[in-house]
Amino acid sequence: MTTMTAGAQVISNTGHDEMIHDAVLDYYGRRLATCSSDRTIKIFEIEGESQRLIETLKGHEGAVWCVSWAHPKYGNILASAGYDGKVFIWREQNGAWQSIFDFPLHKASVNIVAWSPHEAGCLLAAASSDGNVSVLEFKDNSWEHKSFHAHGSGVNSVSWAPATNPGSIVSSSPGPGSSGNRRFVTGGSDNTLKIWVYDPTPTNPNGYKLEREPLTGHTDWVRDVAWSPTVLQKSYIASASQDRTVRIWTSDPASPGQWNCKVLNFDAAVWRVSWSLSGNVLAASTSDNKVTLWKENLKGEWELVKTIEE
Repeated sequence: MTTMTAGAQVISNTGHDEMIHDAVLDYYGRRLATCSSDRTIKIFEIEGESQRLIETLKGHEGAVWCVSWAHPKYGNILASAGYDGKVFIWREQNGAWQSIFDFPLHKASVNIVAWSPHEAGCLLAAASSDGNVSVLEFKDNSWEHKSFHAHGSGVNSVSWAPATNPGSIVSSSPGPGSSGNRRFVTGGSDNTLKIWVYDPTPTNPNGYKLEREPLTGHTDWVRDVAWSPTVLQKSYIASASQDRTVRIWTSDPASPGQWNCKVLNFDAAVWRVSWSLSGNVLAASTSDNKVTLWKENLKGEWELVKTIEE
């Protein structure tokens, strides 16, 4: 029996036989997807204080590390990534879940998958230990992909930029070639972060290229990256590392392409970072089973506002 929390609820028996690696609510908070070393994905329906298991998805041949929900404008679609090097796309139709696409071209573990902002289209980025990133795109009722080499020692994380540019509070829907809505950051086992932009040219038919030199400073693997969803003023990227630090990278529209860095120190390796929906509070999860919340003060310094211990 495994116990886990979903929001303010506790699910006392998930039905998984081994360790759970990810648990994600859908856009409306009505469905919860979990994945495990037992090679399965389970989907729960959340109703008030109760929840019930509605589906178990099987297809991966190894531990499933990550699940991610697409925006509901594209339907009830879930992506998963696993140790078997595969990405699966699952869709619910008429109450039944089925695999509609699997991507088997990575040569090592796929560590994470992340959907782009829905304004950019139905795009899914996948980061793999083989050093490559793949971007899958659903259009014209079929899946297309672009893959490129990103980090020589393996890619651990990927996070998309907001669809609108910093300083804009008006939603926009730029064309497919706009750098404003096809940018993402990756974190690798080479201790660096890299920002990628979609810019197809005759000499770069793959479409994705480095926007600038890698962001350096970490002294161990970058385990996670998170691009803040805020579009009010500055751009923020948080990176979590085994070197026991989180680095918060800031870019001001007045100085495009320049990223300044502030370092938060911890007592243990940092595994995950996640921004609030408003983009101004950062949560960091460390290997000593603590979650800390951080917020930027009026002086531009990041302050610890809460610590949660398990």
